[in-house]
Amino acid sequence: MSSFGIKRTLDRGFDEVLAKVPEALKTEGFGVLTEIDVQGTLKKKLDVDFRRYRILGACNPPFAHQALSHSLEIGMLLPCNVIVYETDEGQTVVSAVDPVQTMAARADPAVREIAEQVQAKLRRAIQAI
Repeated sequence: MSSFGIKRTLDRGFDEVLAKVPEALKTEGFGVLTEIDVQGTLKKKLDVDFRRYRILGACNPPFAHQALSHSLEIGMLLPCNVIVYETDEGQTVVSAVDPVQTMAARADPAVREIAEQVQAKLRRAIQAI
């Protein structure tokens, strides 16, 4: 399976890891704007069982403002998604989108510079969990 981001697999419970993610992001200037309970949504909408899986929409306001000031179309890539899910082996994975891997960062040097700074912050946050 391809990795689309900055990933860390932990031998800790889902609830413990999920509780630590917002604080780790906060230390790098991010706030969590949204939280999607994928397991609950799939059960409610499709009546299917799925592993515990959350999508957190994280935003670093200064970098978001800088990117949006450069290009209004960058909003399609915001916020930075961070996922937390359980594996079949009982581990918990936390992964954040790698902003340097986006097409915008590859095509535009100004966007790439912002993306590299955000990437470094996300890497530190993931490692801190």
